[in-house]
Amino acid sequence: METGLTRIAKVAKAKPKEKFTSLAHLINEPMLVECHRKMRARKASGVDTITKEEYDQNLTANIKDLIERMKRQAYKPQPVRRVYIPKPGTNQKRPLGIPGYEDKLVQMNLAKLLNAIYEADFLDCSYGFRPGRSCHDALKALNKIIENKGINYVVDADIRGFFDHVDHDWMMKFIGERIADPNIMRLIKRFLKAGVMEAGIIYETPKGTPQGGVVSPILANIYLHYALDLWFEKVIKKQSRGEAYIIRYADDFVCCFQQKEDAEAFYQSLKERLGKFNLEIAAEKTRIIEFGRKVGRNNNNKPDSFDFLGFTHYCGKSVKYKSFKVMRKTSKKKYKASLLRCKEWLKANRNKPVKELMKQIEIKLDGHYRYYGVTGNYLMLDRFRYEVIKRLYKWLNRRSQKKSFKSQEEFERFLTRFPLPKPKIYVHFYGTY
Repeated sequence: METGLTRIAKVAKAKPKEKFTSLAHLINEPMLVECHRKMRARKASGVDTITKEEYDQNLTANIKDLIERMKRQAYKPQPVRRVYIPKPGTNQKRPLGIPGYEDKLVQMNLAKLLNAIYEADFLDCSYGFRPGRSCHDALKALNKIIENKGINYVVDADIRGFFDHVDHDWMMKFIGERIADPNIMRLIKRFLKAGVMEAGIIYETPKGTPQGGVVSPILANIYLHYALDLWFEKVIKKQSRGEAYIIRYADDFVCCFQQKEDAEAFYQSLKERLGKFNLEIAAEKTRIIEFGRKVGRNNNNKPDSFDFLGFTHYCGKSVKYKSFKVMRKTSKKKYKASLLRCKEWLKANRNKPVKELMKQIEIKLDGHYRYYGVTGNYLMLDRFRYEVIKRLYKWLNRRSQKKSFKSQEEFERFLTRFPLPKPKIYVHFYGTY
């Protein structure tokens, strides 16, 4: 299977106009078994109520039956089970979709297939959900553009509810640019139209990508590759008088311009361009700001900042050379959400054995450091650790009617026995140290 995917990837790269007419055979028994092996255990089940453990009990027969139904065109994805989880810091809830187990397997196989084809087509400006690329890579690329190019303006853009508003007809047209296998096209369309089940009622999905689906990220990248990336590369860059760049991670993107008129023209064109594909910008979250080397040097007022991938970016200067630098810190929104999740977790788990509790907090802190531990963000990491320790002290003292610690000194001795990791910078924007 991997050999087949490699061969497809080579053809896709060598022949950009090639349409693949025979792909369905690559959704086969060995690959579906491999997808099953990689599926995480103890995950919530969909409307079929089947878990990985249950499916594994009769794996060979289950996979053969699935393949047989796919060959007869009898396989139809089940509606996604919709559940709601609280949004930290608000009274609102966020919808999540949980596909049926077999649908997860087929989606994972399909995603591998689509990635093999489209990875050759995607532009360098796209970073989301691509092999060998991460959020940190996108942040590094953005940092390099703003610091090394003649950037003076940033368009901080946001697409309103992108994953819920993807147009199915356009999606199929985009996929048809590279795939002409009617079986694969039919399968993708069935996933798009599978519907959502909530409180026992099935709702149609006339637009949007499969909620919670493994295939959704690659479908989103395909959609925005044609709707946004190629347009920016082939039209906006050529029309701009000065330099113009875009960095996109999934549906989150930032555009950088040298000239103000180019930034303003792009902002107006963006509305029309997205409207063509039944998308719209969130006007309240989209703006043009002055940002860059000249702004930091000439503007007496403090330059604006913008948020991207969980970080607030702002103009600063290097300590040693006093030269312009893009500075970043954990965004206020993400910082508050992380602390709130920490508080809720401590409240719910405060009665766990102390050794186990402290080990899990250590893991959570390390996870926070590994994402937010980027150049220039040490103080926010240290502040986060301090706030976590404050909440730990509060909730450990509420394990019972009797306080666990009689004094702050006693708690500090406790932290000596169970030390929490100190902040660490894991991602360096100017080389490693």
